[in-house]
Amino acid sequence: MFHCREKELHTMGRRYERGKFECIIIYGRRRVGKTALINEFCKDKKTVYFSALDSSSQENLEALSKAIYLCKNPDSTSELAFRSYADAFDEITAMAAEERLVFVIDEYPYLARAEKSVSSRLQHLIDHRWQDSQLYLILCGSSMSFMEYQVLGYESPLYGRRTAQFKIQALDYREMTVFYPDLSVEEQALLYGITGGIPHYLNKLEVEDSLDDALLENLFCTSGYLFEEPENLLKQELREPAIYNSVISAIAGGASRANEIATKAGLESGVCAKYLKVLLNLGILRKEFPVTEKQGKKTIYAIDDNFFRFWYRFVPRNMSVISAGRIQSVYDQVVRRYFPDYMGLVFEKICRDYLLRYAKNLPIAICDIGQWWGTDAKTRKEVQIDIVGTSVEGSEYLIGSCKYRNEKIGVEELELLRRYAAVFRKNGVFHYYIFSKSGFTPALRDLGDKGEVTLVTLEDLYKN
Repeated sequence: MFHCREKELHTMGRRYERGKFECIIIYGRRRVGKTALINEFCKDKKTVYFSALDSSSQENLEALSKAIYLCKNPDSTSELAFRSYADAFDEITAMAAEERLVFVIDEYPYLARAEKSVSSRLQHLIDHRWQDSQLYLILCGSSMSFMEYQVLGYESPLYGRRTAQFKIQALDYREMTVFYPDLSVEEQALLYGITGGIPHYLNKLEVEDSLDDALLENLFCTSGYLFEEPENLLKQELREPAIYNSVISAIAGGASRANEIATKAGLESGVCAKYLKVLLNLGILRKEFPVTEKQGKKTIYAIDDNFFRFWYRFVPRNMSVISAGRIQSVYDQVVRRYFPDYMGLVFEKICRDYLLRYAKNLPIAICDIGQWWGTDAKTRKEVQIDIVGTSVEGSEYLIGSCKYRNEKIGVEELELLRRYAAVFRKNGVFHYYIFSKSGFTPALRDLGDKGEVTLVTLEDLYKN
C-alpha cells in the first residue's frame, strides 16, 4: 500500500496534464521511497520504465531495449536489442510524437557511469528533439552527490534542462503514523526512533499486534530482513565497507569530533576525513555545530540515520545472544530498559520538527533551529540547550528543553533553562518551552498557566 507523498504526486500529475515536455529530477537516499513514488505516479500511464544496472554499457542498452519493447507490447518476449543508444532514443522520440509518454530512467548514476556520453546525448535530445514533444522524462538516482553535482550542477550537460526537481526526504514523525495507526503515541515515537521515517523500514518491520514482537522477529533475529540491513547497504554502496563500519561504530560508541573518530577507528585524520565525507553524502552521518555559530572547532559528527543509530546501539553488542537465538530474555531485561535513554536525541528531533511544521501561535517566526552548547564563563562548565530557535529579525529566541523520562518535570527544569539562556545570550528576549514525555508537576503547570513557559507533552506533539 502506498502512503504519503501527496504533494509530490499532485505536482507531478499537474505537469503531466499540461501535455508539454517535462524533465523531472527525483533523488534521495536509498530506501526513502523514490521508486514507490514513481510507480504510483506511472499507474495507468504509458510508460517506458528502465532501471539502470550497475553493469556494462552493453548490458544497460539491452535492458533499455527490453523496457521499450515491453511498453510497446506488454505481451512481448522479444530479446531484440537496439544497436546503439541513439537508436533506442530515436524510438523513444517516435513514441512521444504520437502520444503522451513517460520515460523513466531509475538509478540514472549507474547508466551515466556505464555510458559516459549519455548526459550529453540527453542534453542534445532535449534541446533539439524533445523540447516540443509529449515526452515526460524522469531521471531518478540514489547517489545524492552524483545527482546534485552531475545532473543538477552547473557543470553538468543537463544543467538548466530540468523542469522540476524533488529531493525525497524521510517521512516526519507525524506523517509515518499512517503505516500503523493503532499504535500508541509512545510506540509511534519509538517506531520513528527506530526507522527514522524511512518507508522501506516501516514496511519491513511488519508490526502486527506488538512492536516488541516485530523487533524480535524482523530485526533481532538472524533470519529477519532488517538484521543485516546496515551492513548490506554499506556493501552495496561502498568499496571498503569494513572501514566505514569502523567509523560508524566509533561514533555510535561516543566519539564525536573528527580526531576522536579517527583515533577510535584506527585511521589517520586525513584519511578519516574522506570516509566521513562519503558517509555525510549518503545521509548516514550529519555535522552539528551550535546554532547561531559557524562551522568550526565546535563541529561534531553524529549518526543522522535513525535506523543505523538504533542498529549500531543495540545489535552488535548483543550479536552473540542473537546468533544463539536467546535474545528474548536479554531484550526484556536489558535492551528494552535502554530505549528511553536512546530516545533522548530522537525526542529532540521530534520537538524541533513540531516547532518548525506543526506548532501554532509561536511567539517568533523561526528562521533557524538547533542545539546550542558553550562554556559558562562563571562556572567554566559546558552547558547545552536542547533547542534554540532564532527569529527572522531582532534578538528574540525560543529556548527549549526536551525530557524523555518516565517522571513528571518540575520547576527546577525551568530555572535551569533560564540559567542556560543567560549563558547563551546576556541580552535578549527569551520564550521558554519544555517538552516532556510524562507530563509536568502542578507547580510547573501553574507557571505555564501564567505564561512563563509553554509546556508540551508527547500527546500534544501528535495532536492535529
